[in-house]
Amino acid sequence: MSELQETPEAASRRALIELVRSSGRDVLATLTRVTGDFALAEDAVQDATVRALEVWPRDGLPANPVAWLRLTARRRAIDLIRRESVRTGKEAIGMAALGGPSEDPAEAATSPSVEDDLLRLVFTCCHPSLALETQVALALRTLCGLTTPEVARALLVPEATMAKRLTRARQKIKLARIPYRVPDATELPDRWAAVLATTYLVFNEGYAATSGPDLVRAGLVDEAIRLARLLRRLRPEDASAMGLLALMLLQDSRRAARTDAGGGAVLLRDQDRLRWDAAAISEAIPLVGQALRSTPDEPDRYVVQAAIAGCHALAPSYADTDWRAVVSWYDVLVRLDPNPVAELNWAAAIAEHAGPGPALEKVDRIAGLGSYPLWHATRAVLLRRLGREVEAQAADALALALPLNDAHRRRLRAGLSD
Repeated sequence: MSELQETPEAASRRALIELVRSSGRDVLATLTRVTGDFALAEDAVQDATVRALEVWPRDGLPANPVAWLRLTARRRAIDLIRRESVRTGKEAIGMAALGGPSEDPAEAATSPSVEDDLLRLVFTCCHPSLALETQVALALRTLCGLTTPEVARALLVPEATMAKRLTRARQKIKLARIPYRVPDATELPDRWAAVLATTYLVFNEGYAATSGPDLVRAGLVDEAIRLARLLRRLRPEDASAMGLLALMLLQDSRRAARTDAGGGAVLLRDQDRLRWDAAAISEAIPLVGQALRSTPDEPDRYVVQAAIAGCHALAPSYADTDWRAVVSWYDVLVRLDPNPVAELNWAAAIAEHAGPGPALEKVDRIAGLGSYPLWHATRAVLLRRLGREVEAQAADALALALPLNDAHRRRLRAGLSD
């Protein structure tokens, strides 16, 4: 068995962990609303998920996993409140809202509005009193369900530093009494950009997982698109909200064609476009047009990215893509949002429009991506197109030495074995 193949036991364990992680996100959102205490809710849900991973393999999956987690987390929250109550000699505020530990699991399964709870959690993570890097870390930890070490790797900081940052953020939310709610209209502008960015961050982790056996974490993608729809309902004429929703729909429309039968990543050029989701594309393209018309003088980064995705969605084949338009849109995007990953994608478009030579020159000028595996993988593709196979294999090897999901790893290994 190759190192990338899982045993049935490992696959089952992974599926169980993903179920607990995705269910725990909903439970955390609801429990935070009920208790009004983000840190308490997170501790209670963490204990409940640990308990689930101990009990479910032994006793079998409950009929309603979310109900089981919610009831277990509520009971744990009650224990924590009582313990704090005894220690401080004060009455616990959350007890009445939580109810007793004998609560019926069927009742625990229901929630007045899980969608609204999740949206409130996004706004809590994106409070303007928290530093931007802390908002991002909280989003990865609570909304994406990444572990603290995974968050640290994603943000390129030491694990101990990230643990302290998350602890301080929870303490600040509690001490500053940051409200767990969707702000009113006057407060929205202060948080809007961070909330949109956080929602896209959740989508990106689902669209191309930073680790694990699968390219796509479908639950996160679906959650991000649902949140984007809620955000657009909050501000229906907002170009950024339109652009973000359109961008997600267009990128996710390729989901069925992005992996092969063995789970390996399939490049855009090789995807079967008949498997793309035509309904999602049909919904997204008018949104792109509307958003572009509403931003004629001040381009928006989500709208520009959606326009790029629209160029791909409307092309009947890879060869028929309007690469001049794609390169032009990337030129706008990099001026709006200069970051090395956008520059890397720009270089990939340049390779199709002007050839691999100019593209490689651009890639080699991008700073700060030495620990980013797809930078090395892109160099490998360009070097291979230039006939520099030895250098291409060396670049592939550097990419494989860095953290990757297994779908990308399979594709890179296939390149090395050709």
